[in-house]
Order: sequence, then structure tokens, then C-alpha cells
Amino acid sequence: MKKAILYINQFFAGIGGEDKADYTPEIRAELVGPAMLLNQLLDAEVTHTIICGDNYMGSNEEEAVKTILGFLADIEFDIFIAGPAFQAGRYGNACGVIGKAVKEKFNVPVVSSMNPENPGVDMFKKDIYIFPGGKSAAKMRTDMKQIAEFANKILRGERLGSASDEGYYVRGIRHMVWREDEQPASERAMAMLLKKLKGEEFVSELPIPKIDRVPVAAPVADLSKATIALVTSGGIVPVDNPDRIQSASATRWGRYNIEGVDKLGNREEGQFKTIHAGYDPAAADTNPNRVVPLDALRAYEKEGRIGKIHEYFYTTVGTGTTEAEAARMGKEMVEYLHNEGVDAVILTST
Repeated sequence: MKKAILYINQFFAGIGGEDKADYTPEIRAELVGPAMLLNQLLDAEVTHTIICGDNYMGSNEEEAVKTILGFLADIEFDIFIAGPAFQAGRYGNACGVIGKAVKEKFNVPVVSSMNPENPGVDMFKKDIYIFPGGKSAAKMRTDMKQIAEFANKILRGERLGSASDEGYYVRGIRHMVWREDEQPASERAMAMLLKKLKGEEFVSELPIPKIDRVPVAAPVADLSKATIALVTSGGIVPVDNPDRIQSASATRWGRYNIEGVDKLGNREEGQFKTIHAGYDPAAADTNPNRVVPLDALRAYEKEGRIGKIHEYFYTTVGTGTTEAEAARMGKEMVEYLHNEGVDAVILTST
């Protein structure tokens, strides 16, 4: 009988929520949480469940992946399932990271499911099969059934269709195929053009991705009289991280008073550090002004190049954060900035 392995996070393993998000990788030779449902739906035996905390994977990715691949080194399995991850950004990132690593290391198919808003979709849809999923665990049975049906086709060795045929996210992988109707491209193109001219519906063979476009703001008339604010997605926070901003897939942000401060003190001085899990923190921890350039802006303020620096700087983490969460946090920050008379923002990343 074919064999499968399921990857889940600490929450779906019943270990805990945010308080257990740093849970280190573990493998159990048993059905844990969603593995029981998967085992009922799959034409294979789910022999093991792998568990890892979302924060642990986000903050210790290399070590987590190495540990999990070590677990699998002496285990025979035919397919690897990750999730479903729903709209949980950190969980989606973790499923994608370990799914890609398992596929590359053991050359087995990997299938997952994520909500369209999950950042893991765009990050890993080229590497593993990812199906559109619900926003929450309320859709567990529906999402797992979709995963299992596709996984069963793979296990049975059936011919797999395109993304549009099977329902998984388009992977951006194009294959040369012989059409059964043998209609040449020139005729297909003309047929689409005629439908377009007639206002009829047609499906392009080269879909164009939709891109949000934000209107460019008018320039500041006189910087010497303007109030400038510093905003960053680089994760610079006080060393105790009072707002508990997540290191990846953030849903929280903070604003911290810098009135009368010429530069941000570093981690060794017990003042500011980065909690961002997407880049090496050494340079930012040594000098947080590399990410939030307060020192340089103070010099401009003293020279009269700008009117003043806003009393607070605003911060969150960008890596893995969904577009929906980023938009929400941005709107919340803008409300403060607008009400407090800020004329322009310097937005820094990593």
C-alpha cells in the first residue's frame, strides 16, 4: 500500500496556539489531528505526522528544515501533504518551505491548500501543488477532500491536467502539448480577436496577472516646512517588543516615541533591535538606524532641509504578511499620520 506523511503546525496538533508557536519539530508515528481525516480520504496510509511551530519555522528555518529532513531520511513514503493552511500566513509559509525542501530532497509529489490571501501561495505555487482553500478551519473537510482527490490521482498514476483543469493555482510552468483538435495558433488567435471585437467572452492562452496600482501622490511643496514620519516594514522594535509583533506574517504593528532622540540605540544598549525573520539581523541589531534612518533625518532637520520629524516612528514586519493584513495595518497607521499633521512618509524596508 502507498504511504503518505502529513505536516501540520502546533495548533492543529492540539499542542497550543500563539503561546506554543515556538514548538520545535517533532515526528510521530501516528495520526495526529487532521491526519485522521486525511487517512480516511487518501488511497494510501498516513504513517507519520510531522509537527512544527509556525514561529519556530519562521525564525529557525534552516535548522527546522534540516531536522525534519533528518526525520524522513529512513522513512519510505510516496507523497507528502502539508496543511491545509487556510489564511494563516505563517502556517502557509511553513507548509511551502518544508514542502519545497521535501520535494527537492526526496523527489516525491507535495500537495497543500491555502486561501488566496495566504502569502504562501505566491511564494511557493511554482514549487508544489497548492489548491485554493477556505479562510479558517471551518473548511477543513472541504479543503482536505480536495487535496486527497488530487493526491489520489497522483498515487494511481493517472494523467494530470493543467491548473485550470485540476483546480490548483497556476504555477507559471508552460508545457508544449499537441492539441487533440490540431487547430493552429494563428486560427485560435483570430478566433479570440473576433470574439473580443464582438464583445463576447474568451479565455486567453497567456493570462496577464492583475496588479494593484496606487496613484502617485503630489510632491511636497516645501520640505523645509514639512513634517516627515518614518515608517518601516523592517521589524525595528524596542528590545522587549512590547506590542508582540510577529517575526513573520505579521498582524500587528507598533509606533514608538522618538521625540528628542537623535539616533536609535542598538540591542547591546538595550534599546532597539529587529524581530524580522526574513533577513540577517546582525547589521540592524548593531545599528537600527540602518533600517530606520533617524540619525540621517535628524541631520536634515538641524540643517533646515526639513521642517521636523514626527514624534513617532511606525513599524511592522513585511515577510510573509498577507496583502490584506498589510493594507489594514497601513490604513490604521495613516489615520494616526493624518490626524497628527504628517506631510510625507519615508518608508523603509530591509
